[in-house]
Amino acid sequence: MMPVAPSNERSERGGMVLAVNGGSSSIRFALFQRQMNGGPQRRLHGKLERIGLPGTSLTYGDAAGDRQDGHIVTHVDEAAAAGFLLDWLQQRVDLSALSGIGHRVATGGTRYVEPERVTGEVLEELRRIKASAPEHLPAETALIEQFRAAAPRVPQVACFDTTFHRNLPRVARILPIPRRLERAGVRRYGFHGLSYGFLMQELARVAGTEAAQGRVLLAHLGNGASLAAVRAAQCVDTSMAFTPAAGVPMSSRSGDLDPGLVRYLAQTEGMTAEQFDHMINHESGLLGVSEISPDIRDLLALEGQDERAADAVALFCYQVKKCIGAFAAVLGGVDTLVFAGGIGENAAVVRARICEGLDFLGIELDAARNVTSAPVISAEASRVTVRVIRTDEELMIAQAVDRVLGLPGARETPMQRSQ
Repeated sequence: MMPVAPSNERSERGGMVLAVNGGSSSIRFALFQRQMNGGPQRRLHGKLERIGLPGTSLTYGDAAGDRQDGHIVTHVDEAAAAGFLLDWLQQRVDLSALSGIGHRVATGGTRYVEPERVTGEVLEELRRIKASAPEHLPAETALIEQFRAAAPRVPQVACFDTTFHRNLPRVARILPIPRRLERAGVRRYGFHGLSYGFLMQELARVAGTEAAQGRVLLAHLGNGASLAAVRAAQCVDTSMAFTPAAGVPMSSRSGDLDPGLVRYLAQTEGMTAEQFDHMINHESGLLGVSEISPDIRDLLALEGQDERAADAVALFCYQVKKCIGAFAAVLGGVDTLVFAGGIGENAAVVRARICEGLDFLGIELDAARNVTSAPVISAEASRVTVRVIRTDEELMIAQAVDRVLGLPGARETPMQRSQ
């Protein structure tokens, strides 16, 4: 077992912040040592992934990469995953000595826009609006409650994935449905905001403020996938909408569909609203088209011999390409395209297929750079700079915990101040 810190550090309240990032098929975590003269420094990090699938695994290591370990976990489904991870963490971390625990939360609805310290009132509101993200909010609130029970005196902070999109222009925010529903809170919220916030922060660091203030297209492609169009450091449109099921196809989520399917399937198959919701969130996307797996790594390995796998990969790349074209129109052109997320960061062949034929927008890849997932994968002649940036939602959570709890040394980055 890997020790987290010397005993004197573990006993000092105020020294550590834990970031918990519960996703649709994984839970990431990171333990940060707070620095008085700088940002949080990662001490331990890990991921429980492929939850509910064969080959569920836990990998973890220290910040420097000096110690890495992992093992296959058996009999861990979605319901048991949080408890398993909490038990694992408690063997290595004195949770009661933490300064705070931050959680990624899909949405705060209309009431909570910025990160919030978790109270009974906040949890009650998250339960009330669970219908707006039924595949996320119940699990996320349960995760918060489990950590609350394990460390009742440690403050927790909810960090909302919708915050990045809070200033969407009205034309991008409203949905073409009766206006009374907008008054009830039904509108485009957007998600993956923690990732997008980090990508813009990192883009400003590696490419300069001018690049971050330009026309930026962000593609967070993972088990959940979405894109965001950013101009002058403000999000002006995003592919996900009222729920994270909207937009491009994902691992097991459908993305955008003809709404007439609701009535059609109700009439032809007797499908209820609950069954339809389960289908579009758990049986669709890559899994639905391929009938094999929601994991694009599995499908890429099989596409040469199974046309269903090939169809699923082709559909994913095609729909992301379409979204890039649409958002280029919104932005009036693109200066920077950023790929992030598990697929965006690691699947060179997917990036190549998405960008193929986009030279009319000024997007041209360098094949050698792309294969190695270099920081810049565009060709020298490309008018658009295409980057691969490894996202860090856990760092954004830790920074939010520092700010919300007013911990010494907490500070905003220039990018956060501009949003």
